[in-house]
Amino acid sequence: MKQTIIAVTNQKGGVGKTTTAVNVAAQLASDKTPVLLVDLDPQGNATSGLGLDKNLQPTTYELLLGSATLDQVVLATNRPGLYVVPANNNSAAAEIDLAEQDRREFRLKKALTGDFAYVVIDCPPALGLLTINALVAATGLIIPVQAEYYALEGLGQLLATVQRVKQGLNTSLELYGVVVTMFDKRTSLSEQVMDELENHFGNKIFKTHIPRNVRLAEAPSFGKTIFEHDKWSKGARAYKQLAKEVAKRVNS
Repeated sequence: MKQTIIAVTNQKGGVGKTTTAVNVAAQLASDKTPVLLVDLDPQGNATSGLGLDKNLQPTTYELLLGSATLDQVVLATNRPGLYVVPANNNSAAAEIDLAEQDRREFRLKKALTGDFAYVVIDCPPALGLLTINALVAATGLIIPVQAEYYALEGLGQLLATVQRVKQGLNTSLELYGVVVTMFDKRTSLSEQVMDELENHFGNKIFKTHIPRNVRLAEAPSFGKTIFEHDKWSKGARAYKQLAKEVAKRVNS
């Protein structure tokens, strides 16, 4: 089975990274297309956002340190075809404990097997060893960027890190695209941010923009994807469309 591994990353917090990882993974998943969501963020928001207990063991920490295999860590979710490797604040210790390991940047790549058509990795909002592991394992990345004034802040550092990983650790890593989140077409600021991003990224910007949407914001508190929470909402329609775009890009 050809496996696509997508790292969803931005070192800036609050940009809709976890929401994007969870809902793109959920929409790509089906019985015929199993998808694994790897929660690599010690905050464990992707885990709790799918209705799972953050205190579960084992987690990504055990997977990265080699004390548990992927089979032992993977959990099924309520959505058919969607599986998750959970995380909790134990994973924060992985940054320190990994530093002493051989080939520490390759631990996640080594742990992932080819049983899933897609693996979607929700990265922490930092450029530490956990994110480097995700970039080394990934075939490509998606960068969520919010349509706000400081949208481009920190992106230069992220892109420089991606370039270094590409040169030294993962030569086939590509940018699948940049997705604009929290978009409000009624404001001139959203349009200005779009123009600026298009100047930087050109056709790497996904055509689908994720709108500001109350139903989208409240779904994680119910432990549900947007599709279970309100499949007719603007947020659900946007993520359905984005997942189609993602599938098209990774398979082209």
